[in-house]
Amino acid sequence: MNGPYSFAICHMLTLAILSTIPDHRRGQGRLFDLPHVLLCSILAVLAGADSYRSVYRFIEVRWDWLRQHTGLNWRRKPCYTALYTILRGIDAAALEQALRQQAAQLTELTQNEGISAIALDGKTLRGSLDQAAQTPALQWLSAFRHLDHLVLGQIHWRDGDKNNEIAAAQQLIEELGLSGQLYTLDALHCQKNAASC
Repeated sequence: MNGPYSFAICHMLTLAILSTIPDHRRGQGRLFDLPHVLLCSILAVLAGADSYRSVYRFIEVRWDWLRQHTGLNWRRKPCYTALYTILRGIDAAALEQALRQQAAQLTELTQNEGISAIALDGKTLRGSLDQAAQTPALQWLSAFRHLDHLVLGQIHWRDGDKNNEIAAAQQLIEELGLSGQLYTLDALHCQKNAASC
């Protein structure tokens, strides 16, 4: 893994953070603990998974590696429908908050390593525009810290107006509590009030 973090540190922090996400399932009959399901899903997405089916395939193919390196104590692999049901019920806001909390903790580990630029960049999610339903495309803004190759946070909205990216950038900076840092942004953000964030 590139960057200043070992896999063990990231693994422990990630499981601790993912344990804070509420589990929507009933208490009885839980064969697969939520933190490990989420950890396996995150690893699958990092490896290129882009659907529930590809997350399932990742777990199936990498089963031995996952058991060895992530501390899985499941008796068997989850079937596709179990994985789908678990992941569909996740509270997205709680997951995002947990991941932001982990990014903040990882940032604290490298706080004394000097100034690092934070890149803010907006993108339009491909295939999210629905002209028939007159639904605008999904816009996404991410904050990425160069020093440790870490996405600190993301924010999204549905609106074709580029001016909303300016407001979203200011909101993301405030939400992350990262005022006074060095930022790199598109020329779109060259505004008087952007410098005051």
